[in-house]
Amino acid sequence: MEQQIKHISKLMSLVLRHKPETIGLQLNENGWANVAELVEKINGHGLAVDRSIIDTVVHTNDKKRFAFNEDGTMIRASQGHSIDVALELKAVPPPDVLYHGTAEKNVASILQQGLSKMQRQHVHLSLLQETARAVGARHGKPVILTINAKAMANDGFLFYLSANGVWLADAVPAKYIRV
Repeated sequence: MEQQIKHISKLMSLVLRHKPETIGLQLNENGWANVAELVEKINGHGLAVDRSIIDTVVHTNDKKRFAFNEDGTMIRASQGHSIDVALELKAVPPPDVLYHGTAEKNVASILQQGLSKMQRQHVHLSLLQETARAVGARHGKPVILTINAKAMANDGFLFYLSANGVWLADAVPAKYIRV
C-alpha cells in the first residue's frame, strides 16, 4: 500500500503542478481540479484509486504538497507549479533570514546571477536550514544559502507563504545571498 501511495503522490504532483494533460485533467485558473474528476482520470489511466486513497496522499504527504478546498470537492498543489496558475497568494512580511538549498555545482552561478524561478512560478525558500539541506541533497552535495529576506523586503521585494509553509519570491538577486 505504501508504494501505491508514493506512486499516486508522484502522479498527482505531475498532473497538479506540471502536466494535467498527462491524464486529460482540467485545472481552473487557480490550479484547482475537481477531486471526483481526478479520481476518474487516474482510474482511466490504469490505476485503481478512490477518494480514500486521495485523502491518504494529501494527509500523509510529508511536504504537504496538496490541499483541498474548504468543502473538500477540489484539490490543488500548494506550490511548485511550472504551469501558469494564480494561487491567490497574499504578500506577507518575511522573517529576517530564509534559506535555499542547492547542489554545490550551482553555487558559483547563483552567487553571480542570483536565484531565478527557472521553469517554476517562484523561487522556493525555507525557514529552516534542515529543510534547505534536504532540498539541496536531492541534486548533489548540498549547500545552504542564506537569504537576507529582511533587506530584500526593505528594498521592495515581495514574499509569499504557501499553504504548506514554503516561502516564495519572484527572484533573489545575488547581493542578498551568502553561503
